[in-house]
Amino acid sequence: MMKTLFLQPPSFDGFDGGAGSRYQAKREIKSFWYPTWLAQPAAMVEGSRLIDAPPARMGMEPILEDVRNRDLVIMHTSTPSFASDVRVAQMLKDANPAVKIGMVGAKVAVQPEESLLNAPPVDFVARNEFDYTIKEIAEGRDWKDVDGITWRDPDGKIVSNRDRAMIEDMDSLPFVTEVYKRDLKIEDYFIGYLMHPYISIYTGRGCKSRCTFCLWPQTVGGHHYRTRSPEHVAAEIRLAKQYFPQVKEFFFDDDTFTDDLPRAEAIARELGKLGVTWSCNAKANVPRKTLEVLKANGLRLLLVGYESGNQQILHNIKKGMRVEVAREFTKNCHELGIKIHGTFILGLPGETKETIQETIKFATEINPHTLQVSLAAPYPGTFLHKQATENGWLDASNAELIDENGVQIAPLHYPHLSHTEIFNSVEDFYRKFYFRAPKIASILNEMVRSPQMMKRRLREGVEFFQFLRERRAA
Repeated sequence: MMKTLFLQPPSFDGFDGGAGSRYQAKREIKSFWYPTWLAQPAAMVEGSRLIDAPPARMGMEPILEDVRNRDLVIMHTSTPSFASDVRVAQMLKDANPAVKIGMVGAKVAVQPEESLLNAPPVDFVARNEFDYTIKEIAEGRDWKDVDGITWRDPDGKIVSNRDRAMIEDMDSLPFVTEVYKRDLKIEDYFIGYLMHPYISIYTGRGCKSRCTFCLWPQTVGGHHYRTRSPEHVAAEIRLAKQYFPQVKEFFFDDDTFTDDLPRAEAIARELGKLGVTWSCNAKANVPRKTLEVLKANGLRLLLVGYESGNQQILHNIKKGMRVEVAREFTKNCHELGIKIHGTFILGLPGETKETIQETIKFATEINPHTLQVSLAAPYPGTFLHKQATENGWLDASNAELIDENGVQIAPLHYPHLSHTEIFNSVEDFYRKFYFRAPKIASILNEMVRSPQMMKRRLREGVEFFQFLRERRAA
């Protein structure tokens, strides 16, 4: 077995570029997701190590020291971080010229040849679902016999092997919790709307929805929701409880955990037996009966992608959601005491000044506990990117999706709506949602009741206003 390092390299301060992050950028409030997509193959390669540099606040020096004793380095990369990651790869190669370097992630999955051409120190990239691909390479298999890679042959020619079949038996994968225990400090990971410390895992991969902007189903995970059994999920949570008794909340990061309602209810009942608090991603169409089962078995919060309050935009992005259904779902959650972190995207196809205000009004009316406002990001490999390129919506000067400080920019523009207007509307959205008397009162009440929450919200407030200042300077 090759001595293997799995690496999420250092990047911008506060840059959440890990493989668990759906939209890589600096957040309005500093957040770090678990590098689950790296932890999974790391659990399959004996003697490996995972370094997640950004949340550990680790610079290059200890990484270069480690790589001198490695045969293989697997780096996660993304469209926003690619140029920086290539520079890191060169530093690794300079420290150990014999080391083999591979990259994984959505960026290289959809642009394998282009990525290798622009990354001289990188020896191969793994496309699509890469767990067993990396395991076979670490075992020393001849690269010409490894499915799912694009690589440089001894003559420097770029070769693409056949695609790898998707994993169907998800219970065959080992627990990522073992790698979390071995290599990560869980207190380094925090998200504003989750209790701290938290742990994030996947109970399945893929998403049957066809949202045109969503990165992972269109590049790595696919549209077939492949799932672990409720018993397998419960076994990992049982182990995680044993390893990390300090954990306050478990988060299930499946694209849409509620896609399979009977299974979601079955997992909830298993979690209810374990007495844990948990949260998950959900679509805004979960029926009340299911919500009641989930709530009764420890569900605290749902992360819900509303995206827009305008029905035509939802049609345009193939969201498969009706605004009135989302309203009813949200009302049910409020009545049942289920908190919601709502996510919205500005600048999607069909956006106008009027639809932006419509979405802001919708958000204030349904009133999720917290929200996140993102800018439409046409990642390569998505239908949105294809649309934007064909229609001339993509501003070439902003195609990297973030600025030099890691702050998300607005790469899309329309004849009736400039990227500057879209960019500025994010701050307007946040101010109109959070700077309301009822919302301010709700936050203050939460702080008064919990000294820990008081400390946390004050820190987040400082980060939020710093984020707004950085955006204005962009």
